[in-house]
Amino acid sequence: MVRRIIQIDEEKCNGCGACVDACHEGAIGLVDGKAKLLRDDYCDGLGNCLPACPTGAITFIEREAAPFDEAAVNAKKTAEKQPLHFGCPGSQSRRISRTDAENVAYAEPVSVKSRLSQWPVQIKLVQYIAPYFDNADLLIAADCTAYAFGDFHNRFIKNRIVLIGCPKLDEGDYTEKLTAIIKNNNIRSVTIVRMEVPCCGGIERAAKTALMNSGKFIPWQVVVVSTDGRILD
Repeated sequence: MVRRIIQIDEEKCNGCGACVDACHEGAIGLVDGKAKLLRDDYCDGLGNCLPACPTGAITFIEREAAPFDEAAVNAKKTAEKQPLHFGCPGSQSRRISRTDAENVAYAEPVSVKSRLSQWPVQIKLVQYIAPYFDNADLLIAADCTAYAFGDFHNRFIKNRIVLIGCPKLDEGDYTEKLTAIIKNNNIRSVTIVRMEVPCCGGIERAAKTALMNSGKFIPWQVVVVSTDGRILD
């Protein structure tokens, strides 16, 4: 039958995997670092994946394709008994129950408990749309800050959703990714934590530009940490 179905432009695809998580039917997967339509009969033609794609690589076309098979999709989900995810296992979005995490038996006693409530945390790995972003207080932090400031978990991570990155070492700019996150989710506030070193200004600039580009009025603050672990601003 001829019907509406997605088409993915490999040249535009950057392999971020956002469409993989956005497709609840599991029709899309990452193959050799590029998004692929794995099965025509898993694509319902509704296009939940379109707004998740940051590069515009996904469009609709009309072509001969197998009809959408909802029964097959449901059977696959039941068999797997877990959310469909074909990307890197380390980038699969999930919530973390602090009660469960704190019951882990450690080899050595710990005096400071983790306050992290979601995974992943790296800006490059996190998806644009995730349940934990709903009504979230967002923390955008340079990754060195957690090592420089001793009480980072209690002071900054507690009750916040965390995004980390290093503007000096990571390739590309964070602005586009952060803009998509803020624009497509209900973010209540943004806290930016950076180091005092000049190169760390990149993460602050990206976050501020993303807030402006989102078109939303969201309370925000910037905290600067010194290399010897003091709060400067």
